[in-house]
Amino acid sequence: MNNHIPHHPIPNTQDPDPQFPNPNEDPNPNPPPQPQPRRPRGFAATNTAAGVTNKSRKEREKEKERTKLRERHRRAITSRMLAGLRQYGNFPLPVRADMNDVLAALARQAGWTVEPDGTTYRQSPPTTTNNNASNMGPYQVMSVECSVSGSSLRNCSTRASVDCHPSVPRINESLSPASFDSIVVTESDTKADKFTCTSTMNSTECLEAGQLMQELHSGEHGIGLSGTPYVPVFVMLSSGLINNFCQLMDPDSVKQELQQLKSLKIDGVMVNCWWGIVESWVPQKYEWSGYRELFNIIRDFKLKLQVVMAFHEYGGIDTSGMFISLPQWVMEIGKGNQDIFFTDRQGRRNTECLSWGIDKERVLRGRTAIEVYFDMMRSFRTEFDDLFADGLISAVEIGLGASGELKYPSFSERMGWRYPGIGEFQCYDKYSLQNLRKAATSRGHSFWAKGPDNAGYYNSKPHETGFFCERGDYDSYYGRFFLHWYRQVLIDHADNVLSLATLAFEGVQIVVKIPAIYWWYRTSSHAAEVTAGYYNPTNQDGYSPVFEVLKKHSMTVKFICSGFQVPETDDALADPDGLSWQILNSAWDKALPVAGQNTFPCYDREGLMRLVETAKPRNDPDHHRFSFFAFQQPSPLVQSAICISELDYFIKSMHGEIINNVES
Repeated sequence: MNNHIPHHPIPNTQDPDPQFPNPNEDPNPNPPPQPQPRRPRGFAATNTAAGVTNKSRKEREKEKERTKLRERHRRAITSRMLAGLRQYGNFPLPVRADMNDVLAALARQAGWTVEPDGTTYRQSPPTTTNNNASNMGPYQVMSVECSVSGSSLRNCSTRASVDCHPSVPRINESLSPASFDSIVVTESDTKADKFTCTSTMNSTECLEAGQLMQELHSGEHGIGLSGTPYVPVFVMLSSGLINNFCQLMDPDSVKQELQQLKSLKIDGVMVNCWWGIVESWVPQKYEWSGYRELFNIIRDFKLKLQVVMAFHEYGGIDTSGMFISLPQWVMEIGKGNQDIFFTDRQGRRNTECLSWGIDKERVLRGRTAIEVYFDMMRSFRTEFDDLFADGLISAVEIGLGASGELKYPSFSERMGWRYPGIGEFQCYDKYSLQNLRKAATSRGHSFWAKGPDNAGYYNSKPHETGFFCERGDYDSYYGRFFLHWYRQVLIDHADNVLSLATLAFEGVQIVVKIPAIYWWYRTSSHAAEVTAGYYNPTNQDGYSPVFEVLKKHSMTVKFICSGFQVPETDDALADPDGLSWQILNSAWDKALPVAGQNTFPCYDREGLMRLVETAKPRNDPDHHRFSFFAFQQPSPLVQSAICISELDYFIKSMHGEIINNVES
């Protein structure tokens, strides 16, 4: 079929006379329709579609990142508001409170009765008559027909837009704070991805409320501390007092330091008993002479003593050049069998402490690692039985990992780690891999017997890895299996060591130190905690299973307190306050005694007062407080009269002897 295209003559380019129309001019004033360009096909169509797709994909990725930032900011504000409700409003909110918990607490505070099934009324169940409704005054409760569970609240969208569906119930502002932890969405077909606008959590009012809470938190330092619970303070003595031959280096300087600390009215001191010094040269030959001399001096000053069974190395940037390794005979074994040490994915060995894979392997001259630890603890108890009988030694802390804390050495500076890197998994020695293969085979998936290959490196960030990024492999079937196994190894190690520690130190308070891994806490994966052995993503409590084991052995939890506040612009999405609330409430919920220790020396009064407020929370309805606080002193190179003055104020605050910033 022939397609006839009408011919249009070329118009005259000269200016026509308005009186004489141009005969060549088209009488139709409307221009003819232009032919539409043909759609590209084949290779050209593929390239065009790919360009549009890539552009739209980039836009979607940018929008996802913006949404993540808004959500992280919202969570930070929510965390501070919930903390304020707990601390200043006597609201007994659980660790991971949802909207139902907050609403119920606020309703009860306003005088309402809230039953477990959600039925809410004031003194007597309300009827539907208008008279009763009018007598309810300003407290009006709207009925919601559908029932919403706590789990559905946690899974619903937290980025609700102002043009949300009308099925979202409205809440009387007289009964609610400016914002809540979550928004109730009752439509089953509502998807979280539909809501991309900024929620009310990012409003100016919420920011001002958060700033006001911070001002209240910092403005009340030192006020009303008189009469608060008495928290004993123990000061950690320097590790350089005892040399590698277990000799007390300078008794006169020790006496001078103890005299100064005694004048500050401290309750006692803490001393590290290093495995690398006591059993340095020959297995099961223990040397305690230097510690005996030191303990006798402490007894002369009538100070209490806490000792640390330190089964790890000591040395680093802030140790004034001092280095204490593991026992020499252990290092000799390590030369022939490097798998007794923790190993990362690149095969590099970390000699800070022994791998938990040899806890029950007889590779240490015929003994297992558990037996080696027990033999040293039993030797200490026998050697200093008189000090236990006299009550001089009030507590014993058991070192369970790197830095004496219950953790994997996942973020070791000697391996090149720098804050805020996520660290690396430490399970690649042959004994740990054998354990992993056994666990994978028993699960029926032998191909899972390997560590993740996309978890990044020591200084990676979560979003830079395929394992820890949003919706990453950490939450896949394999990821959940591996992380549960990785955490279970940590729990089993604690269980095995503490079972023997309770035998060696029967009737004595035993302490276990828990790390404070607060960076990347405001992400979904909590990558830094995970590589250290605490499987604590946003959808579960990673500390509760650990505390179950500590409760089994009647341990005291020592929590490492940061003592500082992270700025809003922090790139590591850190949340020391949120981590503190989770750990402390999880331990207290299990009726575990809790003690504290500062992460690093605090030189300013504000930081020290934050430690005081953590040690004995105000307005706590259960009146929780630390059983004691271990203060880590600054190094001798930075000690000054100002540090002593601040320490004196800190101790008086812990003892409840400060009134309105004036000593009582």
